[in-house]
Amino acid sequence: MTIAATAPTDAETYDYIVVGAGSAGCVLANRLSADPKHRVLVLEAGGRDNWIWFHIPVGYLFAIGNPRADWCYKTEAEAGLNGRVLNYPRGKTIGGSSAINAMIYMRGQAADYDHWRQLGLAGWGWDDVLPVFKRHEDQYLGSGEFHGAGGEWRVEAPRLTWKLLDEVRVAAEQAGIPAVPDFNTGDNEGSSYFQVNQKRGFRWSAARGFLKPVLSRPNLRLETGCHTERLLVEDGRAVGVFYRQNGVTHVARARAEVVLAAGAIGSPHLLKLSGIGPGGELAQHGIPVVKDMPGVGANLQDHLQLRLIYKVAGVPTLNEQYRSLFGRAKMGLQYALFQRGPLTMAPSQLGIFTRSRPEKERADLEFHVQPLSLGKFGEPLHPYPAFTMSVCNLRPTSRGRLDLAGADGALAPRIRPNYLATEEDRRVAADSIRVARRIVGQKALAPYRPDEVLPGPSVVDTEEALARAAGDIGTTIFHPVGTAKMGLASDPLAVVDERLRVFGIAGLRVADASVMPTITSGNTNSPTMMIAEKAAAMLLEDGRG
Repeated sequence: MTIAATAPTDAETYDYIVVGAGSAGCVLANRLSADPKHRVLVLEAGGRDNWIWFHIPVGYLFAIGNPRADWCYKTEAEAGLNGRVLNYPRGKTIGGSSAINAMIYMRGQAADYDHWRQLGLAGWGWDDVLPVFKRHEDQYLGSGEFHGAGGEWRVEAPRLTWKLLDEVRVAAEQAGIPAVPDFNTGDNEGSSYFQVNQKRGFRWSAARGFLKPVLSRPNLRLETGCHTERLLVEDGRAVGVFYRQNGVTHVARARAEVVLAAGAIGSPHLLKLSGIGPGGELAQHGIPVVKDMPGVGANLQDHLQLRLIYKVAGVPTLNEQYRSLFGRAKMGLQYALFQRGPLTMAPSQLGIFTRSRPEKERADLEFHVQPLSLGKFGEPLHPYPAFTMSVCNLRPTSRGRLDLAGADGALAPRIRPNYLATEEDRRVAADSIRVARRIVGQKALAPYRPDEVLPGPSVVDTEEALARAAGDIGTTIFHPVGTAKMGLASDPLAVVDERLRVFGIAGLRVADASVMPTITSGNTNSPTMMIAEKAAAMLLEDGRG
């Protein structure tokens, strides 16, 4: 394989080329094209969001695992999960994973960002990023110290409640976890209902908020169904991209910069295909080395969720309502007439943040509590009333990686999350099951006779048994980050600097979840959009000289 040194003379030229129209790419497209002097090209490998289930909130049930909406990646067999292979969803449309995700608005904890600053990354502390979150927020609570109003990213309260979840919240309080009004003020410890990215009962994706309203700008061009094959690098500078659309390879050149926003899977994959990555790995696949960079594809972090399921009695859950013809008809009518009811549900409604052990300095567990249960996405809900207590370790110490399957960009990369690889992660997994059982065992839930289905009462309370159970029931909660980490030049695994510039390659930045040096303590979608907002400001600032 060879990488062309120059582009054909008929290549189109833009100021900025953004690869990926997902959560980050939509923000970048909006901000970079705001000045009519800037000509911006956005390349999206997926399609348009012209499918009803991209917009009705409960559509995630039909989108995840569907090749129309999901790239349907899979992990390699995971030793920490007792040899299991996981489905690894990623959004395949404009808006990216924000079109199929849980719609949960979550920033994480102030200490997450202060840690980035302590790593030497100037401009990334909590006091630096809070104004960036607020800049594009349209919060139902209105503008204030912690929230913004009038921005493109709509945040609302959920549009239905469940008695069972109210009781779980009381049980959490009985277990010493206080109820709090808002998870997004820098300290998310406590229990609350999740705020959601919806608008009047419809999913509010990054495409709806940032991209579609500005597609009429004459200086902004969006192309879908475009697989970016590799970067065009000349004399150590990224000057364009090769992309394939409808079987034909095209070339686009960038006068200013190329920005990768293809996500924690797509961005490192494209860097490697372009000869930017670990030299030994590239040589194995016959890819000429443009820049030997061992950190590309390394440092993969994800939140592993452990899904505990409990049968209940004497209280409604979605299981029996969904499985009833009358129940489904009622749900459809509620949504059609009022945009309310279960069809507006995010996958999780109640959140609980707490510590796996009292000596932890801050919350390191996140529970997603759901008034439903199922084996996995794509399968029907269980035929008995039940609820799910999904819990994840917010700051795993295990690190995975992303490897090439070959030099052909059509081959999905090898995803190796390396879950539960450290003793610390196995200990937190065991503790998290204990915390779940402690909450469910409180007197508030006793009237509903919760009966543990998964992992089940046969799993005894020992470190070894609980850690093995975690490997049996653990699955991704869809938060991959870190595979093109931000860091100092002295860090051998750093890929970009604090201004998101790729080390050693001029004119190239990465602006998505892959740049996170460490994962945030919560859902990662809105932090990714904050990164894109900061990246756009940096690009425009540097462009002005």
